[in-house]
Amino acid sequence: MLAAAGMVCVGSSVAVSATIADAPLFTLQAVRYTVAAVLLLAALRLSGRRIPRPHGTEWLWLTGVATTGLVLFNVGVVRGTAHAEPAVIGVAVAAVPVLLALVPHLAARTRPTPAVVAGAVVVTLGAVLVEGTGRTDAAGIGYAAVVMACEAGFTLLALPVLGRLGPHGVSLHSVWIAAVMLAVLGAAAEGPTAATRLGVGDLLAALHLAAVVTALAFLMWYAAVGRLGAGRAGLFTGVVPVSAAALGVLLGGTPPGPLVWLGTAVVAAGVALGLRERVSRLG
Repeated sequence: MLAAAGMVCVGSSVAVSATIADAPLFTLQAVRYTVAAVLLLAALRLSGRRIPRPHGTEWLWLTGVATTGLVLFNVGVVRGTAHAEPAVIGVAVAAVPVLLALVPHLAARTRPTPAVVAGAVVVTLGAVLVEGTGRTDAAGIGYAAVVMACEAGFTLLALPVLGRLGPHGVSLHSVWIAAVMLAVLGAAAEGPTAATRLGVGDLLAALHLAAVVTALAFLMWYAAVGRLGAGRAGLFTGVVPVSAAALGVLLGGTPPGPLVWLGTAVVAAGVALGLRERVSRLG
């Protein structure tokens, strides 16, 4: 439930992101992650939790999460859509479940769970059906590859520190690190006064991205990864295009066609297949 709910939150970013295409990218994202860091810090304080402090190489892992999953991912998505249709970038993200199912086992030189790998492949196929295909060029393919790697890095690079720092610690520290990076990039690329060009709609979009897509979604996602592992939690990334399509209809968009409904069913079947072995063990 945590993994699915987190990915529904991420899916809501699709409609919101379409409204900020003309805003200063780095500056708006810096505002987003700054607000998210404040919200996460407030949540820690109100819950009475201790703020975990990273040590040694943990800073490197957290910086890797911030660089790949937060900074480069957003740059890849925005810049990639100039060379490829959004569906191409969406398909790249759809391949992430396979990476999350395989990479941890390859790194540890262990054998991946067949049910999880099979479920990841099915989820990817379902997500591709939902997203569709699209036109692109060589640069678009390159950006799609960057997006796919960064989305996987968001989870994989957090694994070494998730056990000690917990979902709250990983979320808080990776978010404020990304906010600093993006503020520097914004000042250099867009000018120190770029924040004054943000309108009310841009700020409302940044607030939604900060509260729902970042703070809430990050906490739920990392909690799910800690309980399920990267492979099984990765199955739920297939929920993103499905939730994006559903929310698009609620906001007045075109009702999904037959392929979207078929893809949704395939995603559900893939998640069920990947979780089947764990459920049978619990039973």
